[in-house]
Amino acid sequence: MEQIFELKEKKGITRPYELFTSIKKINIDYAQENLIVFYFNTKNILIKSEILFKGGLNSCTIDPKTLFRHALKLNANSLIIAHNHPSDNLEPSNEDKEVFKELKKCGEILQLKVLDSIIFNKKTYYSLC
Repeated sequence: MEQIFELKEKKGITRPYELFTSIKKINIDYAQENLIVFYFNTKNILIKSEILFKGGLNSCTIDPKTLFRHALKLNANSLIIAHNHPSDNLEPSNEDKEVFKELKKCGEILQLKVLDSIIFNKKTYYSLC
């Protein structure tokens, strides 16, 4: 179910706004939750981005094994996850916060940094960092 998007940026991403600019270039169905993963090399240059998971109106199941397997195959040093809320409400749920916390722990074990979790809609975003 994954969709891959090759973004042309070959410079380092240093702020959430720069990532949100990249997110806006990806055509997704805003009526359902989509989890996009951005994989970065050691210089914080984007290697690849992809819609890795799709959900329903108010949730999206994330399989950490799949997420980290993709990151390791790409030899990524870090990643950022981003997902939309079909309601347009950018307030992170307790589950959003908990998933981000758990993914950061998993990443630490693998020495793969989970830098941020971004919630977005068509117009703006919210960074959990």
